[in-house]
Amino acid sequence: MACHDALASGVNLTGYFAWSLMDNFEWASGFSKRFGIYHVDFETLERTPKASAKWYQKMIQNGLPDLNT
Repeated sequence: MACHDALASGVNLTGYFAWSLMDNFEWASGFSKRFGIYHVDFETLERTPKASAKWYQKMIQNGLPDLNT
């Protein structure tokens, strides 16, 4: 929502890095549990989008609805 508000205020926002608190838990558990929006195969380093990544992509392509109405 902060990015949405910044854009509505005229800020020239050209990028955003999705990060979550869950990433820290992933590191703490030695990567035995996966929390990110992409699955990474540690042997090949191939990144595969999870359902949440596909949802996030659709959301940023279509924009956020007006949350103030």
